[in-house]
Amino acid sequence: MDKTLKLCILGFGNSGQEFCRLLLNKNLDVKITAIATKSKGNLLCDQGINIKAALDEVEAKGRFSNDNPNLVHLSTIDMIIKSHADVMIELSTLSIWDGQPAISHIETAFSNNMDVITANKGPIAWDFKRLKTMAEEKNRKFLYETTVMDGTPIFNLVKYTLPGCKVESFKGILNSTANFILEEMEKGNEYEDAVKEAQRRGFAEADPSMDVDGWDAAAKTSALANVLLNGDLNPLKVDRIGIKNISKEDIIAAEKAGEKFKLICEGYRSGDKIIGKVYPKLVPNTDMLSTIDATSSILCVTTDLMGEICIVEKNPEIQQTAYGIYSDLLNLINESADRVK
Repeated sequence: MDKTLKLCILGFGNSGQEFCRLLLNKNLDVKITAIATKSKGNLLCDQGINIKAALDEVEAKGRFSNDNPNLVHLSTIDMIIKSHADVMIELSTLSIWDGQPAISHIETAFSNNMDVITANKGPIAWDFKRLKTMAEEKNRKFLYETTVMDGTPIFNLVKYTLPGCKVESFKGILNSTANFILEEMEKGNEYEDAVKEAQRRGFAEADPSMDVDGWDAAAKTSALANVLLNGDLNPLKVDRIGIKNISKEDIIAAEKAGEKFKLICEGYRSGDKIIGKVYPKLVPNTDMLSTIDATSSILCVTTDLMGEICIVEKNPEIQQTAYGIYSDLLNLINESADRVK
């Protein structure tokens, strides 16, 4: 591109910070003109924020310093508008119940002629069709690879490498916390102890209900169904059963039968309807799904012309999430350069 790309980042948690470290390491020709956060403060500078200094401040103090010359007190919407950015990157916290305020953030970005990259699955799970239409009407890019399986190329796999194929269904293991808990129970641990171990390792939140009750998996199922199957789902429309009712005795009985419990995400066509399901399933040890261990994930996509294609993400760390955002940014830059040609 013939100009330095301006970025506006909403959210500066682990993934946002790791993404910024990646930008520094790769020396990409971009500058961040705004960082808006819920608890760390807001930074705004049209000439570009000193990202290393911002990272150092957050690491040392947990927030941006009051002495930072770029510190401002504005609403998130005002931050988007005043950033004068080319690209808004939505990394705010997921709202499972309505996808807000991330949806409003994306609407504001499109209205101000910005392309959008989101790692927040809420807008894709709740309002994908309308936001996609809005992006097309504004001639803006709308990218969302990181919303499912971090940086693993799920949406890009279908978009770029399966031309002419129609996705008929998908099935996978997409919640790493639930998968880890079930594996700990296979080792003989009680459910409560398995949850505590997941919390100790940082896989589960203090309130693990989003994972163990299947809500996170339902949001990912909705996002996949809306993008790959042209569905109109949201997490509340997904038939959802979590793992809390699986006992150690159930695990032992499954092991004796040569099976394992896995929390399955599934989407498929049924006539004119798109169906989404999340449920625990007994999987034979001979099935590939049974080999997905610890915090790994898998997605199998069935198409009309290529049959079933499966892709595995092996025990990802925060860098994989950051890479997903980075890969979307690179694709956006490359597509914009092609558009100019």
